[in-house]
Amino acid sequence: MNTHGTSTSQSKAMAFCAPSGAGKTTLVRRLMAERSDVAFSVSATNRPPRGSERDGVDYHFLSTELFQQRVESGDFLEWEEVYDGRFYGTLREAVDSVWQSGKHVVFDVDVEGGIRLKEILGDRLRSVFVSPPSLEVLEDRLRNRATDSDSEIERRLAKAEREMGRANRFDVVLVNDDLETACGDLSSLAAEFLGPQRVEA
Repeated sequence: MNTHGTSTSQSKAMAFCAPSGAGKTTLVRRLMAERSDVAFSVSATNRPPRGSERDGVDYHFLSTELFQQRVESGDFLEWEEVYDGRFYGTLREAVDSVWQSGKHVVFDVDVEGGIRLKEILGDRLRSVFVSPPSLEVLEDRLRNRATDSDSEIERRLAKAEREMGRANRFDVVLVNDDLETACGDLSSLAAEFLGPQRVEA
């Protein structure tokens, strides 16, 4: 798996990882709304857009051929084949552009991607594993979403069980039982690691 360093600055990064349905995206959006000194690193993928997803906003949507070409060119800080034939990765240029703007980077990535980013960026990154209270609660959330077939839910649950077994590889495990409590905990974590929000002159 190719990994590459990136530019240096005083800015930091936080990586958020979780099983599907744990509420990670909601937490990340709340943090982004709360702090103007953080910016999202848009991941790249070879899967097609879903619903109202927009290229360059939700993901950088690449063809499989182009994704593989950019892997070979060394354009990715990290990348992973999350499912058979489904690739996700972090483009170095996406991270560099955020740091060069003087902001902190927020990653929303797969568990393996989060572990790899921690290995690459070290103390400059705080890795956060967002966990559901239990697999049973996670199953209820996935079924209540009503967006996946039974077979897809079973696949997601099996993957979630494996991912939760790797939570000890992260700096922080944030249990999302009550959303407002979890948001408060995340605000405290961000303030402790990133410092008080920067005020632009």
